[in-house]
Amino acid sequence: MSQTPAGDATGREREERFERAKRRVGLLAGPVLFLLVLAWPAPGLTGEAHALLAVFLWAVAYWVTEALPVAVTALLSSVLAIVLGVAPAARVLAAYADPVVFLFVGSFIVAEAMKSSGLDRRFALALLRHEWATRSAPRLLLAMGIVTCGLSLWMSNTATTAIMLPVGVGVLRALGETADGAAPSRFAVGLLLMLTWSSSVAVGVPVGSPPNLIAIGMLRDLTDRRLTFFDWTAVTMPLTVAMLLLCWLLLGALYRGAPRASDRLRAYVAGERARLGAWTRAQVNVLVVFLVAALLWMLPGAAAMVSSPTAALPRFFETRLPESVVALGAAILLFVLPTRWSRAEFTLTWREASRIDWGTILLFGGGLAMGRLMFDTGLARAIGEAMVRVSGVQSLWALTAVAIVIGVVLSETSSNTASASMVVPVVIAVAQSAGLSPIPPALGAALGASFGFMLPISTPPNAIVYGSGLVPLGEMIRSGVYLDVAGAILIWIGLRLLCPLLGVI
Repeated sequence: MSQTPAGDATGREREERFERAKRRVGLLAGPVLFLLVLAWPAPGLTGEAHALLAVFLWAVAYWVTEALPVAVTALLSSVLAIVLGVAPAARVLAAYADPVVFLFVGSFIVAEAMKSSGLDRRFALALLRHEWATRSAPRLLLAMGIVTCGLSLWMSNTATTAIMLPVGVGVLRALGETADGAAPSRFAVGLLLMLTWSSSVAVGVPVGSPPNLIAIGMLRDLTDRRLTFFDWTAVTMPLTVAMLLLCWLLLGALYRGAPRASDRLRAYVAGERARLGAWTRAQVNVLVVFLVAALLWMLPGAAAMVSSPTAALPRFFETRLPESVVALGAAILLFVLPTRWSRAEFTLTWREASRIDWGTILLFGGGLAMGRLMFDTGLARAIGEAMVRVSGVQSLWALTAVAIVIGVVLSETSSNTASASMVVPVVIAVAQSAGLSPIPPALGAALGASFGFMLPISTPPNAIVYGSGLVPLGEMIRSGVYLDVAGAILIWIGLRLLCPLLGVI
């Protein structure tokens, strides 16, 4: 790694002081807001809705300031809702065992198996070994983006960026674009930003980002609409491709460069591939399980499109092999498929599987619980009607634009999962109050929540790349502003075109 310049180190210290101050303010602001709301009369709300509004604002304050870990804040909101009598414990805590939560658990375990077996790194290096992918700066930038985005479609963006950062730094060292004690080149900054951005825009499948499943789960629970795995992919995969190309074009324009020493780059890639060795039994097992799971996730929606949702095959999958059961079945297979039968060694161990991101799973459950309670108590309807009166939003696509912007703005200051948990139930309520379809606004809020590009605190991938010391804060902010604006516009245009075209509305 290159040494961090003195100016950037000073900026990092200022940022750390700001973060500590923000957390301290948040710790006090949350309970103060809670008490003020409880004390303030709310004639239009039931007692349960009034109490839940106080809990919701406390949670928002903690999520935005990260006064506590976001998963702990989710648990806090559930505990407060039970203690204040908003709903009984069985109803509140049932959200933590929602089928969508188990879809996350299963897919996270499969992704951990890809990581622990080395299959993810094998995929990354497989593309870079082709000369066409490394012949010029634009091609190398695009190749790294394709690899990172492809992995992040099925793994958490945090894990993907952590995997790809050493690969990216190794590529830059082989090219002579960065060295100890020297500032990184312009191209180096662009390449590393490509790693974080391409992992964040990978929203093309439901398991690619937590906000995706929040939108799917809340639409299913709070409305009469249901998006299948296939429906989501049909709408959002074109958006993922378009966003990846936008990242490539923007970074290519801002950080022009001409990598040299392609022989050294090919030697580096060949050396890394040699270290991986031949395909292992574990890698083959994981690949087979992953392909079977992906097929079973996509097949019901494809069959419903060809025939109808009430046909025998789609109904069979919906009742007997829903997405969550497929994910759990795939995870279980990894513990059963042997890698060395004589020594009773299997593809995945529980020690490896237990490393999945349990915090995100708890946060997800807490968000679902809050969303359900907001609708059950009538709070979401009251907020929706108030927002319709204040904003004057009358059209579906104006509401979708507002949802996208709120999602993007919130994601710059809080976790994307927390942002989606806050915004999605509200925009669904607004849509219902205005007599509009809730699907495009919910999709817009979820996609916007995944697109935070400006600050290290916006997403874990940003923080990982910034922590390398190779990306100055000013560069991340400057280029991130462009992508925030362009990304919000692209999401709106994509949803406006694709939702009616595909009948997802």
